[in-house]
Amino acid sequence: MNMQTIVLLTISNIFMTIAWYGHLKYKDSMLWKVIVISWLIAFFEYCFQVPANRIGHGQFSAAQLKTIQEVITLIVFCVFSVVYLKEGLKWNYLVGFAMMIGAVFFIFKKW
Repeated sequence: MNMQTIVLLTISNIFMTIAWYGHLKYKDSMLWKVIVISWLIAFFEYCFQVPANRIGHGQFSAAQLKTIQEVITLIVFCVFSVVYLKEGLKWNYLVGFAMMIGAVFFIFKKW
């Protein structure tokens, strides 16, 4: 497995999670400011996402890259939600996430 792709996708997802959800702690901030700051953070997401997909494509199909990205997104989001937003992970969230991760089997299985 190409670890460089995995590492770049993980860094990318950290930036994107911060861009998409980091502002939730600052609900008093003006929306236009939040949007601009989120876009600036998302720029760095692209700086890692695009190379990750370029490097990984060939070893992985586009569908496999997307699946890897989604699993990483779930993991990063769970950590972010608990650590930064101080929201608990309820059992039903974990079951739902596990089902999504279970889909990886079907994407990567050689049929």
